[in-house]
Amino acid sequence: MKTVRTIADLRAVVRGWRAAGETVGLVTTMGALHEGHLTLIDAAAAGNGKVISTIFVNPSQFGPSEDLSRYPRREAEDAEMLAARGADLLFAPPVDEVYPDGFATTVSVAGVTEALEGKFRPGHFEGVATVVAKLLLQSLPDRAYFGEKDWQQLQTITRMARDLDIPVEIAGVPTVREDDGLAMSSRNAYLSADERRIAGTLNVVLREVAASVAEGGDPEAAAEQGAAKLREAGFDPVQYVAVRDAEDLGPPRPGTGGDGRAMRVLAAAKVGKTRLIDNFPVEMKV
Repeated sequence: MKTVRTIADLRAVVRGWRAAGETVGLVTTMGALHEGHLTLIDAAAAGNGKVISTIFVNPSQFGPSEDLSRYPRREAEDAEMLAARGADLLFAPPVDEVYPDGFATTVSVAGVTEALEGKFRPGHFEGVATVVAKLLLQSLPDRAYFGEKDWQQLQTITRMARDLDIPVEIAGVPTVREDDGLAMSSRNAYLSADERRIAGTLNVVLREVAASVAEGGDPEAAAEQGAAKLREAGFDPVQYVAVRDAEDLGPPRPGTGGDGRAMRVLAAAKVGKTRLIDNFPVEMKV
């Protein structure tokens, strides 16, 4: 696996692949890789002749209360994992390559970003949309792969690529989970043993909320009950548990679910100082 750090070098490699008739898959990361990231590499390798992974800790998606300096950086170890999994190219640019002096453009996706994570992390999705748009345009892959664990992010990027006519297929990949169902995340490493035990209840409660709604329960009441169960389990605070339209993340509307519009249960809650998110589909009974 080759490593490049400039856009010019990235494009030169991709240009050579295109000349040879290769298809290209892209996986964007901030490093600190785990099995969830590597599953994205697997999906990209299965669907394309060549795979690019990026490692870039994006400063523009960290809020003022989020510690950018605390985010783990371990490029050498990550690179070994990527190479072992079949990535062909690592793009690991410095900050000034992505945001050169005088950079003044922000990509903002209205609607889908405004609730849930958008409420609790103002500016986050502008940072995500801006850097992903740049990475897509810098590499112009055939397909780019994103995990379903960050469901709101996946919908934001899908909408952005569509609205801006970026010629890249955005592919969602199912969440990879620990043995007890906890969604894999770089943040899980911050959990103490007691916090890790509490964290394992998040997916259990969300599954229960999804099942209740699928059986005809009121979405708002089911979400409120789920939030109460998370507080009882030791989450503090529970920032949101919500049942939303799966595509635009608005409130469930007439026609949602059984009449053809999918729903999703999404949540964010803290265990100690660690903030966890997760989501599940509502699988309506036929």
